[in-house]
Amino acid sequence: MWKDFKEFAFKGNIIDLAVAVVIGAAFGKIVTSLVENIITPIVGILSGGIDLTNLSQPVGDAEITYGVFLQSVFDFFVVAFFIFLAIRLLSKLNRKKEVEEEAQEEEKVDAQEALLIEIRDLLKAQNEQNNK
Repeated sequence: MWKDFKEFAFKGNIIDLAVAVVIGAAFGKIVTSLVENIITPIVGILSGGIDLTNLSQPVGDAEITYGVFLQSVFDFFVVAFFIFLAIRLLSKLNRKKEVEEEAQEEEKVDAQEALLIEIRDLLKAQNEQNNK
């Protein structure tokens, strides 16, 4: 069992996963700061300063603070939307790079094809001279 655990724990994938978790946590802090300090105030200004966190409903001795939940849902959609935009931008940049790489590959193939055609024509001419 110890041997199996060592193999599992020290595989490259586990280390990659650990690095991804740490970077993901740091990125999460960046995104949270972006939402709380930049996006939410801007949306608040555009929406007339609406703050959902103060919404609540008393039920007997308890108080249901559904505004905090609504604010969390709103924050989720804002974060998801901005991550979507970032991924979309990155994928557009990657597509442009892929198109450029494909164009370079096509140019290489075209140069190779031209060389092969030239060799074929030379061999054809040589065969015609030998058959005469």
